[in-house]
Amino acid sequence: MAATYYDLEEMSKRLRKYIDANRFYHTQGVRFTSAALAMAHGADIHKAETAGLLHDCAKGISDSKKIKICDKNEIEISKVERNNPFLLHAKVGAYIAKEKYGIDDEEILDAIRFHTTGKAGMHMLEQIVFIADYIEPRRNKSKHLPEIRLAAFRDLDECCYLILKDMLLYLKSKSGEIDSNTQDAYHFYEEVHEDRRD
Repeated sequence: MAATYYDLEEMSKRLRKYIDANRFYHTQGVRFTSAALAMAHGADIHKAETAGLLHDCAKGISDSKKIKICDKNEIEISKVERNNPFLLHAKVGAYIAKEKYGIDDEEILDAIRFHTTGKAGMHMLEQIVFIADYIEPRRNKSKHLPEIRLAAFRDLDECCYLILKDMLLYLKSKSGEIDSNTQDAYHFYEEVHEDRRD
């Protein structure tokens, strides 16, 4: 069965109406970084571009509306997400991508759903969008970005480990709450990292 082809330029025009200019430029950065990573690692380029384009499609929705969408559609909200509802843009984004943009590919929807927290044992497309969101050209907040960007095109597992390590250090320094998916993802990729060193 042939993969569904999504009209990315039409989606891009629609998306532009719902997010601000900075978020739109970030989205384009993630879209094309996802495509580049897909080329480097032999993943489906069109799926990677689609997930990258729509990963933040729910960012323009208020926190209170995100909670309402989750409650109405029986989308599970963790304690950390209820305390930090901005995190819900990933789960709500997967819902919006399906309902409003017609995305019916579960790999793409999962890549959107877990692009913020990550999760243990991500499939390649999930890894690609998770990484692209962190390293796209407009990002500049982590002092470890040069090392992480190099790893992204060499080894997805190692890159996920480096990003998750970076994220946890940042959250702990800010006394921020840590989502269980992020914690589980870190332990998973830390184990992969340690196994390779043995």
